[in-house]
Amino acid sequence: MTQALKIDFVSDVSCPWCAIGLQSLEQAVQRLPAGTAVELHFQPFELNPQMGPEGQDIGEHLQEKYGATPEQSQKNREAIAARGAALGFTFNMGKRDRIYNTFDAHRLLHWAEETAGPAVQKALKQALFKAYFTEGLNPGDHALLERLAAEVGLDAARAHEILAGDEYAAEVRERERFYQQHGIQSVPSVIVNDRHLIQGGQPPEVFEQALRQIAAGSA
Repeated sequence: MTQALKIDFVSDVSCPWCAIGLQSLEQAVQRLPAGTAVELHFQPFELNPQMGPEGQDIGEHLQEKYGATPEQSQKNREAIAARGAALGFTFNMGKRDRIYNTFDAHRLLHWAEETAGPAVQKALKQALFKAYFTEGLNPGDHALLERLAAEVGLDAARAHEILAGDEYAAEVRERERFYQQHGIQSVPSVIVNDRHLIQGGQPPEVFEQALRQIAAGSA
């Protein structure tokens, strides 16, 4: 019997544990039994919705928001880089010196799924993670967003048009409110079949065990 898993991956483009969580989840999905149908959707969450377009120095931001000392921030960066490397994702922490507003990236992700489906949305999400964490680029920069959209097969001219206006802003805000009202305060949050919650950048084994159990229960 074909087993179906609908997965809503609630995350932000500037969240390193979200990049780790997605990489880990993808590996877990690959280990599921043949015939397990997985439908993956990316849902918006902004860690810093009030962030200005110019961004902020990441060390300054972490100190202001979390009280982290430079030494603590460096240790966290090293731990994140090690987790990423173990999963095949490269964090170039030296290149990522600022944190940026990600709302426009979420608008494009919403458009990508609506226009081209979940697979293209996932490709764009992965491209955004790589652009920010590996290449140190600004995920709020419209030129970058248009280029990434084109690279995953979307219409760059249409992406430009969307970014120049406020299309999909209301839809993204509605999705953000929905998950916040349902108790999502940290990311990544992985919601399976609208009822099972797995939080954090878990190892592949944790995701795999949970998904197997949920799939078996829904079969």
